[in-house]
Amino acid sequence: MLAFPWLDRAGRLSGLKLATFLAALAPGLWYAAAYGLDRLGAKPLTAFLHAMGDWTVYFLILSLAVTPLRRVADWPKLILVRRMLGLTALAYALIHLVLYAADQKFDLVRVATEIAVRIYLAIGFVALVGLAVLGATSTDAMIRRLGRTWTRLHRLVYGLAVLALVHYVLQSKIDVSKPVFWSGLFLALMGWRLMHHLTVPTTPLSLLGLAAAAGLATAALEAAWYALATGVPAGLVLAANLDLSAGLRPAWWVFGIAALAAPLNLVRGKPDGRRGSAPAWRPSLAALAPLRAGRTEPVSRTGD
Repeated sequence: MLAFPWLDRAGRLSGLKLATFLAALAPGLWYAAAYGLDRLGAKPLTAFLHAMGDWTVYFLILSLAVTPLRRVADWPKLILVRRMLGLTALAYALIHLVLYAADQKFDLVRVATEIAVRIYLAIGFVALVGLAVLGATSTDAMIRRLGRTWTRLHRLVYGLAVLALVHYVLQSKIDVSKPVFWSGLFLALMGWRLMHHLTVPTTPLSLLGLAAAAGLATAALEAAWYALATGVPAGLVLAANLDLSAGLRPAWWVFGIAALAAPLNLVRGKPDGRRGSAPAWRPSLAALAPLRAGRTEPVSRTGD
């Protein structure tokens, strides 16, 4: 039976899944239209290529945000879109690679050579291969076939996210504001997982503490990058983070976004000190039950 991405397991229309599906399509369609209308600047193919790489990272980080957000906000149904977000990240990564090949006139020997000799391209390619493996093994049949090995395999998504972010930073070269911002959000999400693993209750106060720690870590990350890559003293970068007259640095944006979890938890959530957290695209035990019973209906919980 053909399962459309906007339907829930019972075959009913899911507003959440439909909205996520449309949001997943929107960036690709917008940039494809802008490219076709020659509205992407002097180097339209390069702009298209970079945008698809950016959105790969965005959707990958969003897929990792599903589990923290559904627990912070006590929103169980959010799990329905986790696999979709992960597969969307993979789709944009593949488009990114195809556009890179197009930028190289589809000279595959040259493409392979560039990937082999340029470290940031090699890192990005490894991340792409890893995402492809996770995507190929996210089906119900592969979950049954791999068993517990599947769970260990899909924990690799955390390392793949690090590789994708490193590729993003290196590709950006001078202005790393956007990759530093997304790296900061990744640190916040991993910080929540550490809290959860250590059974620190998810409360507004603990979430504010996490937001502050993530903001400080983001500022330190930005300072370290500029110190190593350009020789700018780390102290000057840290001072720039405190000078709000020039605009908000990534650290402040990370703090502000992460801090939104506190009032969200206060209004909707409940303290949660349970141990452990699932990797990206990992279904819950409840979702695995039909598979263990030998049934093949789609699993809708997939990703962390």
